[in-house]
Amino acid sequence: MPRVLILVENLSVPFDRRVWQESRALTEAGYDVTVICPRGTKRDTEAHAEIEGVHIHRYPLEAATGGPAGYVREYGTALWHSFRLARKLSKGGRFDVVHACNPPDLLFLVALPFKLRGAKFIFDHHDLVPELFESRFGGRGPLRTASVILERLTFMCADTVISTNESYREVAIRRGKMAPGSVHVVRSAPDLERFARVPAEPELRRGKRFLACYLGVMGPQDGVDYALRAIAHLRDDLGRTDVHTTFIGSGDAFDDLVALSHELGLQDVVEFTGRVPDATVHSYLSTADVCLAPDPKNPLNDVSTMNKIVEYMAMSRPVVSFDLREARVSAGEAAVYATPNDEREFARLVAELLDDPARREEMGRVGRARVEDSLSWATSRTRLLEAYEEALSR
Repeated sequence: MPRVLILVENLSVPFDRRVWQESRALTEAGYDVTVICPRGTKRDTEAHAEIEGVHIHRYPLEAATGGPAGYVREYGTALWHSFRLARKLSKGGRFDVVHACNPPDLLFLVALPFKLRGAKFIFDHHDLVPELFESRFGGRGPLRTASVILERLTFMCADTVISTNESYREVAIRRGKMAPGSVHVVRSAPDLERFARVPAEPELRRGKRFLACYLGVMGPQDGVDYALRAIAHLRDDLGRTDVHTTFIGSGDAFDDLVALSHELGLQDVVEFTGRVPDATVHSYLSTADVCLAPDPKNPLNDVSTMNKIVEYMAMSRPVVSFDLREARVSAGEAAVYATPNDEREFARLVAELLDDPARREEMGRVGRARVEDSLSWATSRTRLLEAYEEALSR
């Protein structure tokens, strides 16, 4: 059976839902899958695990803090460990495919020795790293220049590219100079067999009439600060004291966001759960009256597919989002769209949906239907396997 090595630096596995779904799909299709990834802090802490036939090797890694220098330390450490483990694992037999998931756009260096020995290199394009650094740090300085060069080298080494949406596919073809037939769209998508509504739990509203929810990463570019300020407008400008908002997830901005909620005096209407088990996520989303996608418009977010939007839709929840290109592609009529980065309009749209239960119900129905039709993992799984067949056939 073909032997596959998956490299991922951004999250541990199986916590990284996309990488875990890909790993399981490949294993079920007859591939021998090995993953190299960082250890988690509260889960995925073992150095080695075998789960559902997937061999996972993890290394210690401290997430970046303190600006660009922190990323240099993080990525350098991850690269060293990835080289070390890949070399060790290669002694057990050659790899037929090396599948690298960015960020960072450095993992082609780990894949290159295997590619020179005949392995296919598949680049799983999770993030536009130049736009990521531009959105986080602003400007077009040396860091962004270096990220553009590394992205180009990654594309040059790739036999096949997996893009998360059509906007990323366009980048791979235009900026990466990839042949269109070698770029496949494999969306990050919920598995509808595992991601479905459960009975609502009214106590999650914490005594309020309504519950709003945010699910996802909490980094500087994810807009949770916009959501918090919108909630303050909802209370202070619109007089809505009947809404409790729960933020589910974590990230390198988590502590700053908790502090901001205190500065805004939102302690009695806002809750941060941190990362929680899937069953808890399902309970919150099944109880939520409206779900929040406050990602601000910037060079990265406008063309990125937000996993949380599709997951809200899978749970038949109406969505409030800023008006971003790929948000509209995913959600369509399942969301309402505020003028980009306008927190007051975002708050007003939340209030309008809370006052219109029939519209919320219809938006939820439309969203679930869109996921079932073309945005579920079943569709993405088929396209993933097609990408592998294309890579191995050449």
